[in-house]
Amino acid sequence: MSPEGHILIVDDDAEIRRLAGKFLREHGHKVTAAQDAREMRETMAAGTVDLVILDIMLPGTSGLDLCRDIRRTSNVPIIMLTARGSDVDRIVGLELGADDYLAKPFNPRELLARIHAVLRRTRLSDPAAVNGGTCLAFSGWMLDTRRRELTNPEGAIVDLSTGEYDLLLTFLEHPQRVLTRDQLMDAAKNRIATGFDRAIDIQVSRLRRKLDSSGGPEMVKTVRGTGYFFVPEVARS
Repeated sequence: MSPEGHILIVDDDAEIRRLAGKFLREHGHKVTAAQDAREMRETMAAGTVDLVILDIMLPGTSGLDLCRDIRRTSNVPIIMLTARGSDVDRIVGLELGADDYLAKPFNPRELLARIHAVLRRTRLSDPAAVNGGTCLAFSGWMLDTRRRELTNPEGAIVDLSTGEYDLLLTFLEHPQRVLTRDQLMDAAKNRIATGFDRAIDIQVSRLRRKLDSSGGPEMVKTVRGTGYFFVPEVARS
């Protein structure tokens, strides 16, 4: 990993690739640019990428489809770029696994701030930060904070996006108590798509689907008008 992170910009607009890449390099980042799905996949296969900036409107395979493809094999943070004014693209992107979004045209300084926030939150999710324990067990599941891996009761690893990991870790650090949406946002260091009213609900919905995939009792309950309640007891080791 480079000192400030290796950023992959995926956008078919050459001017955006040039200007954003130049600005990020000036602020210490290693930057690789790709104009389509093929170049993105080649870059990701060639080495470590710390964060992907992914345009929704790409020729051929869309950014939303690429976001889904990335999430099948990687938890690398993704910031989506959209030129559309509708919230629909943002909602779909978050549901597919994006960690944040930014509307075009954007200020390069805002892009840089969002990148730093995502990378900082990812790096601050340190295994030693969970009160001395690196594994959290609940209802047959295990979250290994050193490896950032979630294992289900059958022993299979369940992929989590960065936002889903942050949210689950927050629940595990505050089990069996009601957490408001504001508390969840604060606990996640505003990492979960700051400023988007439905972002927490979308992340909870995605996390809930993964936790409920083994057919056990519901783990995250909605407290109407307030927030959410994580039901299982949590053991640290």
